[in-house]
Amino acid sequence: MKAITRFFATMLVAAVCSSPVSAQKEPVDYVNPYIGNISHLLVPTFATVQLPNSLLRIYPSRYSYTEELVEGLPVMVTNHREHSAFCLSPTQNPKLQSRVKMNWDNEHITPYSYDVELCDNTMRAQLAVGHQSAIYDINYYDKDKDSYLILNSEKGQLSIDRNIIKGYQDVYGSVNVYIYAEISVMPKAAGVLRDGKISDDKNIEGKNASIAMLLPNGKQKVSVAYGISLISVDQAKANLRREQGTRYNRAAVEKRGRDEWNKALSAIQVQGGTEDDKTVLYTSYYRTFERPVCLSEDGRYYSAYDHKVHEDGGIPFYTDDWIWDTYRAAHPLRTLIEPTKQEAIIESYLRMAEQMGTKWMPTFPEITGDSRRMNSNHGVAMVADAIYKGLKVDAKRAYEYCKKGITEKTLAPWSGKKAGYIDRYYWQYGYIPALHPGEQENDPNVSAFEKRQPIAVTLGTAYDTWCLSRIADFISNKEDAEYFYNFSHNYRTVYNSRTGFFHPKDNKGEFLRHFSYTFGGGIGARDAYDENNGWTYRWDVQHNFADLIKLMGGREKLIQNLDQTFAEPMGDGKREFYYQLPDQTGNIGQFSMANEPSLHIPYIYNYAGAPWKTQKRVRQCLKTWFRNDLMGIPGDEDGGGLTSFVVFSSMGFYPVTPGMPSYNIGSPLFNDIKIKLPNGKIFHIVAKNNSVENKYIQSATLNGKVWDKPWFSHDDIKDGATLVLEMGKHPNKNWGAAEGNEPPSADNMK
Repeated sequence: MKAITRFFATMLVAAVCSSPVSAQKEPVDYVNPYIGNISHLLVPTFATVQLPNSLLRIYPSRYSYTEELVEGLPVMVTNHREHSAFCLSPTQNPKLQSRVKMNWDNEHITPYSYDVELCDNTMRAQLAVGHQSAIYDINYYDKDKDSYLILNSEKGQLSIDRNIIKGYQDVYGSVNVYIYAEISVMPKAAGVLRDGKISDDKNIEGKNASIAMLLPNGKQKVSVAYGISLISVDQAKANLRREQGTRYNRAAVEKRGRDEWNKALSAIQVQGGTEDDKTVLYTSYYRTFERPVCLSEDGRYYSAYDHKVHEDGGIPFYTDDWIWDTYRAAHPLRTLIEPTKQEAIIESYLRMAEQMGTKWMPTFPEITGDSRRMNSNHGVAMVADAIYKGLKVDAKRAYEYCKKGITEKTLAPWSGKKAGYIDRYYWQYGYIPALHPGEQENDPNVSAFEKRQPIAVTLGTAYDTWCLSRIADFISNKEDAEYFYNFSHNYRTVYNSRTGFFHPKDNKGEFLRHFSYTFGGGIGARDAYDENNGWTYRWDVQHNFADLIKLMGGREKLIQNLDQTFAEPMGDGKREFYYQLPDQTGNIGQFSMANEPSLHIPYIYNYAGAPWKTQKRVRQCLKTWFRNDLMGIPGDEDGGGLTSFVVFSSMGFYPVTPGMPSYNIGSPLFNDIKIKLPNGKIFHIVAKNNSVENKYIQSATLNGKVWDKPWFSHDDIKDGATLVLEMGKHPNKNWGAAEGNEPPSADNMK
């Protein structure tokens, strides 16, 4: 009997070992690019295919997942979620068009590949990407019909010679994107597309320039390998050769892409949690690699900031970054895990300041130049955060450009002009004056739609000047450090002690009367705040919560006000609320999980002796608003601006104050988290007894020592560390609550 048992046991083991069980999932297998492809209200996420921070990005040429048609096949996205260059259209319809709209089905997207069937399942396109090149395999299923391929440049020039298409597309008048494409077969006919037909002309320039080719009879498969460049057609060809050689081997390109993504994503390794938790984590982490993108091509790069080609000197050049969104968490995440890349990004922005001729630090650097969108000058926070976490940054040069950007450029939102009226007023009186309803704007720097945003700009500039004082102190400029530190308290000038809110004030020093903190300020609350109402900006003092506690009357009062933020109803109803505040979605009461100025708010309890409430709120936010489904992002994701909050918070900590080398502790979703640091060390977080219910920290140790602080410093972990959290179902309200254990603020650092 035992022999028979041993026989069947042996056979069972052999069967299990030889059965086609799928291999263990790798990090990239958890990425779901479709999360958030249907928006709650504004811009959805896009199912982006690219390698980490690469110049070449694509996503299906449709605005939302629910759109029935795609307009051809994408070739390259230029500006994040806004513009694309070129369009490739396969078709078997003899009525040729420059851009063919097609229905789609059976689509599958990974971070490194795109696979879709088109035109009622009569064609299939498969794409794999490199950093500056890509390859499509296109299959035409109906062998009895002629097969065509069309390449369109919206505004530019294209030419064809045998099976090679070359040319460029002009993007916003400031950048040319060049293409060099090789087709795997010799076309039966090829030329400029005119009046729906293939002409004998081989070259076309202007708007809607298109080249069309008729494939050989019966040819059902064609490969299109192409390189792109911002420098020249020759460089586009060189990029293709460097990345793909001369072979039409999509599988090899796809494998290299998969391997690169796995290497990048495996910097974070987790155990425990649900499969959906892992999917949300790794998808969020993948989103942080969408921007900025590397423009260096064989050691050179084209800059739209002076319209010249430069040598990069061995430091890659990066752009396409909305700093207002990303300084809060995306840049700190990179500073922690990829500091060398972050150093290159900061150096790139310093070069931009020089190339623009003003030496003003950029605020919204894009491939096409600095669009100067949103408000404030938060590049200074990115610099301060890097230097105080030990990164190699030219601090003196950075200080000069950050200072010029804040003091010489206007503080008016969405403007790159020189300082004017509201700036002179700010530096004299410490706040941006608000206009009364119906009062005429008298500063030409102010946008008619974006308005002055007086509270948002006053608070944002108070934070920026604190960061500036930090850099000044770092380079031993004590006089400037003290000067800008004093300006960092300017939020006090607009604090209404009677209401406990930051309240717009006119140029006579009077608070606006009959003002609503929920609905005041017009569309987007821009007459007072920006995209969010007074409930959000009540907490926009990232650098000095110790002082905010004093302003509000102590710890208990601040906690009451925080609790009220999460409990306060919308007011007049969802329709009225979102009509006026379409960015302030993802609500828990008046708290908005969907917009970047709110990201730090759940962590503020740590400063007031109630870390257990931070633990509760962080879990609530993650589980309520970030899910593995098409609507699993609560608002504009902004290329890592929002999802970097998910990455940090899922791991159990968050950088509330960039420029302060510290992290607030929250409540991790996973039992075991390992973060690979660049020096080969590991930051290891162990959450014992962790579960959906067991979200509260009972006790903690850091490197084996009892830890009773709801925060830790960058120095505590930079060379590797182990944080052990004992978790439980009910809060330990004493852990981390003692006065003196709260995270650092500007005033208690002095």
